[in-house]
Amino acid sequence: MKASTRNQAAGTANIVKGEIKQVAGKALGKKLLAAKGRAQELVGRIQKDVGKRQKRAGN
Repeated sequence: MKASTRNQAAGTANIVKGEIKQVAGKALGKKLLAAKGRAQELVGRIQKDVGKRQKRAGN
């Protein structure tokens, strides 16, 4: 598997995990968990974007 595909898949996984943490944090009233979820989602979005850029560059 190419690095671009790996980054896109890992980015999508991080986005989903982050969204789950945000929902759980809000439902349980745990602001720290919700904040960590938001951070993980942002990392995933960046990672996914890196994968897209790698794909365009041919890596």
